[in-house]
Amino acid sequence: MPVFVDTNVLVYARDASEPDKQARAHEWMRHLWETETGRLSVQVLEEYYVTVTGKLRPGLSRQQARADIEDLVAWRPVQIDEGILDAAWSIEDRFGLSFWDALVVAAAHDAGCAFLLTEDLKHGADLDGVKVADPFRTPVGSIV
Repeated sequence: MPVFVDTNVLVYARDASEPDKQARAHEWMRHLWETETGRLSVQVLEEYYVTVTGKLRPGLSRQQARADIEDLVAWRPVQIDEGILDAAWSIEDRFGLSFWDALVVAAAHDAGCAFLLTEDLKHGADLDGVKVADPFRTPVGSIV
């Protein structure tokens, strides 16, 4: 079963200022690569690029961030289209999420993911059949 990965997990894997979270994010990423179960969206890749090149201290060079994204394209990123937008608006209204979080949930649903790996939403919440799993509270590999 594929697992949708939110931006924060990708960023923590590169964030040396948070060594405990960095280590756990690395463990999750390694597991998802080995099991070929990682999924994400173009939105997540865009957010990752902006965060690691402009907000993270120390950040990545544009070349490093682009190389990461070129690797992550293997995870078949969900494109944000009219169907995803409609689903996101519905999720936003029903669950009271921010529009950006609702887009992530809609993309996770579109990718056929039963789980969304993120620390930004309530751990254990079921959002339209996509269950939120906090990567720092959920044992690596327990949802795959």
